[in-house]
Amino acid sequence: MRCTLGVDIGTSSSKGVLVDPAGTILATATRAHDVSRPQSGWVEMDGRIWWDEFVELATDLLSAVPDADVVGVGVSGMGPCILLADEDDEPVRPAILYGVDTRSTAQIERMTAELGVEEITRVGGSTLTSQAGGPKIAWVAEEEPETWQRARRLYMPASWLARKLTGAYVLDHQSASQVSPLYDIEGGQWHEPWWQRYAGTVEQPPLRWAGEIAGTVTVAAAALAGLPEGTPVITGTIDAWTEAVSVGAHEVGDLMLMYGTTMFLVATGEQTLRTPSMWTTAGAFAGTRNLAGGLSTSGALTAWLKDLSGTDYPALLAEAEESGPGANGLLMLPYFAGERTPIQDPDARGVIAGLTLRHTRGDLYRAALEATALGVRHNVETMRAAGADIRRIVAVGGGTQGRLWLQIVSDITGLVQEVPQTTIGASYGAAFLAATATAAEGAAPAITDWNPIADTVRPDEALRPFADALFDRYVRLYDGSKDVVHELAAAQRDGSPTTSTPENS
Repeated sequence: MRCTLGVDIGTSSSKGVLVDPAGTILATATRAHDVSRPQSGWVEMDGRIWWDEFVELATDLLSAVPDADVVGVGVSGMGPCILLADEDDEPVRPAILYGVDTRSTAQIERMTAELGVEEITRVGGSTLTSQAGGPKIAWVAEEEPETWQRARRLYMPASWLARKLTGAYVLDHQSASQVSPLYDIEGGQWHEPWWQRYAGTVEQPPLRWAGEIAGTVTVAAAALAGLPEGTPVITGTIDAWTEAVSVGAHEVGDLMLMYGTTMFLVATGEQTLRTPSMWTTAGAFAGTRNLAGGLSTSGALTAWLKDLSGTDYPALLAEAEESGPGANGLLMLPYFAGERTPIQDPDARGVIAGLTLRHTRGDLYRAALEATALGVRHNVETMRAAGADIRRIVAVGGGTQGRLWLQIVSDITGLVQEVPQTTIGASYGAAFLAATATAAEGAAPAITDWNPIADTVRPDEALRPFADALFDRYVRLYDGSKDVVHELAAAQRDGSPTTSTPENS
């Protein structure tokens, strides 16, 4: 049976799918994993796990469908990540993950001072934040010089899999555009002066588009993964962009809203929009640009509450629904791992306001769902203020399985959300890109045929005044609490008692 294989390396798990030419999922497989947090603000992962899990997933999938004839392989992964490897392709240290890793604050400040905000924005599209890959490369060079001396190549999860499968050393344009400020967004190439200044000893990966074929499966990779030698492998890209492809939310005017461990938003247009609050990137396909944003927590926050309460999601969702809009007077800031867009504040922290002894775990869970919805609204309003033309919103990811969360997001944002039939995510999008890349001329599949819209979630207009008032309080709560919160964040980093008082008190 002809099919394509798609694998995505995510923050908390890796997922694989086998998909037939009509888009039907033949088999799925998952491998859970953990990231490492060796210090406050550090989020890492051993990059060797990515290939190990690919091999395991491919083995499981091919065992589940013995007559599978894999004609193409799609790869995807979280990002932007910085995995540096030596000349033998051995990682020199664990991969530094995307914006949830905030270690490079000093490098961001120094590079911004050296290069200038206007010039950084002109070249790369975005100001430097914890999402930017360039300062993380500089961090390794400055903080781990012995490690840096061995670094010769730069990978992200998708490009690491492509290398292991085909021997090709490539990176897609979208991922490269998040190695700010080392990529020229208008020129579509590495910015040579800044690459030499901050990453000069690392070989520049040649650039491709996500759906372009990177190479074919080698003899060695075929023996390990059980795939046919010579099978084409796409270049791939970062999971949020592959997820947008999986639901057809990658056309001009589309906004993809990804409910995952973190919440991610990608708006697609034709023009380069620049705003210091969001991330400007190349699109997954030639001729497109993205304005993107992301919360640092969403599924991670709900999982934390689940583990803390010792119950399961169905019970918490039922109790949260009973709690009702406003969570009986609770308001939460979801900044439990700092925050990315639009406040760009790695020292933000979670706040729960309005607590009384009568509040229940259902109220807390409702407040967490509403907090993520408020974060989404904050991002969407910032995107539109920057000029994004958002005409259609498509929801995807594990969080779409529960109707309550979707409804809360629609009620608080006022947005209509389309929910596709298949929400398995980036692995499905990777399989689709592989099917497109390997199709005969004129026979490429359409994602609307593979994955039609199955549901539409509309906001309850009666809740508009409530939502507007709650959002106003949300913004004011951050403004009113951030000074104290920043002091607490500093104490957490330093390991000092949080009861210490400011020097001028």
